[in-house]
Amino acid sequence: MKKPLIGMLATALAVGAGALAGAAPVQAAQTSQTVQTSQTVRTSQAAPSAAVNFAGTVALSNCSGSLVRMPGSAASDPALVLSNGHCLESGMPGPGQVVVNQPSSRTFTLLSASGGGLATLRATKVVYGAMTDTDVSIYQLNTSYSSIQSRYGIAPLTIAAGHPVQGTSIKVVSGYWKKIYSCSIDGFAYRLKEADWTFKDSVRYTPTCNVIGGTSGSPVVDASSGQVVAVNNTINENGERCTLDNPCEVDQSGTVTVRPGIGYAQETYGIPACFAAGNRLDLTRAGCTLPRP
Repeated sequence: MKKPLIGMLATALAVGAGALAGAAPVQAAQTSQTVQTSQTVRTSQAAPSAAVNFAGTVALSNCSGSLVRMPGSAASDPALVLSNGHCLESGMPGPGQVVVNQPSSRTFTLLSASGGGLATLRATKVVYGAMTDTDVSIYQLNTSYSSIQSRYGIAPLTIAAGHPVQGTSIKVVSGYWKKIYSCSIDGFAYRLKEADWTFKDSVRYTPTCNVIGGTSGSPVVDASSGQVVAVNNTINENGERCTLDNPCEVDQSGTVTVRPGIGYAQETYGIPACFAAGNRLDLTRAGCTLPRP
């Protein structure tokens, strides 16, 4: 997971060239109303494919991310940004380390549907950050969803409250690179081990989502519902076994499997249960399984 390090180097090179590197494929436009009104995961039989683009995504200094809401979030709630725990400005949390309600003034570039920069959003705190069981960071902004939508016409992406399904068509949307990867959920890793970190029930991609440094924190979007089902976080780069940048899968019997060139994401369906009204984090709520400090 040297994604932040790669990302910062790429940023320096991109600044010298006058633009972010990486060609972004053209995607069909997605209306903000479609995102805002998506409350539940729709099945592929019941709903047409959503038009997935860069609306609702953000670029960090070293990673990708997304403007997100919980299924029960209100328009007046303080807005949230989702990324990886290993993208935190304070560095990678160690195993067992959980960051909660830590002050932050980090900024994020809000993107338009076509990938253009619309605005700079600013955090007030890291609501949650960890690399234990999952790899997630959640920032609270100094503005509300309604304010962002009224000013910039961008609605947040909704985090799905249901477990992702094998075979689902997905899009990994990188705000950092302005690139969208298309593939499917190949399956799930019981345990995903990378160096000192272990993640639970990770999403495994089919090979076409060959994510690179800087894509860390990208929302993994269900191509049918338009909802976020996971957050992109790693790939086995060169076939090594359970080392940094080379995660391995460990099944329930302890058997280790290495899949060179295969990427992974961390599920997000458990996050909404940890948020009360007003987008307030409460790790003691029934159903909340995020690790506690």
